[in-house]
Amino acid sequence: MTVMEELRTRNFSLYGQWIGILSILICLAVGIATIFTFNVGLIIFSAVCIATGLTIIFVEVPFLLRVCPISGNFEQFVQKFNNNIPRGFFYLGLALIQWFTLFIRGSSLIVAAVFLTITSACYFLAAAKKQEFTTSTALGGQGMAQQII
Repeated sequence: MTVMEELRTRNFSLYGQWIGILSILICLAVGIATIFTFNVGLIIFSAVCIATGLTIIFVEVPFLLRVCPISGNFEQFVQKFNNNIPRGFFYLGLALIQWFTLFIRGSSLIVAAVFLTITSACYFLAAAKKQEFTTSTALGGQGMAQQII
């Protein structure tokens, strides 16, 4: 199945995964851009944003769990999010952390908060519509594991 065919399925967990991939790029970009401020609070939130982007890589691209050497504890942590509702709460928690930057000062980290919130909403919509949790084959989801083994 191609990416365009997957997007036509109207499965919100696929939309969530693709917006999650976009969130990785945004978290890394705004985290790196904001870390060079002279505000200690924003520097801390920037570091958290960068760590968030790196963590989401392993959550959204299951192929990397087989390729990259990671600890068993981290792999168990990532495996907890193999359903729509846990992933929705995972992204909601990450979004809330970035929304808290507003208490310090408005910055570009809000963009990461918005995209993480949208990703969370997609996974919650998939759960509300009782859609099956699906991952993109292009990103190492169902079907890709058989090709590797």
